[in-house]
Amino acid sequence: MMERVRRYQEDGADGFTLIELLIVIVIIGILAAIVVFSVSGVTNNGAAAACKQTLNEAQTAVEAYYANNSNTYPAAIASLVPSYLKSTPALTGVTFAYSSATGAVSVTTGAGGPATC
Repeated sequence: MMERVRRYQEDGADGFTLIELLIVIVIIGILAAIVVFSVSGVTNNGAAAACKQTLNEAQTAVEAYYANNSNTYPAAIASLVPSYLKSTPALTGVTFAYSSATGAVSVTTGAGGPATC
């Protein structure tokens, strides 16, 4: 094995130069940056989908309460727990608003929340 290494060195093959190594590192860095930016878009889409799903669940729970309680809306979203919802709707960066007069559930997105909902 050592004899093979010595012969390889004697033939003038000294390995990679510093420039060649730097070029490879730069190419790997560019590819890594492309992957990171493409994955961040998927995360944003997931947050928007979670927001829409939570809004739909809350609205459906309000409608189920309305149908089961002589056509009256609940006083607050919290009163739907645990019969119609497992927990009060809450997402990071999203505020859920409820109107007991109309039974409408709406959302407002803030810092840290999805761009759309």
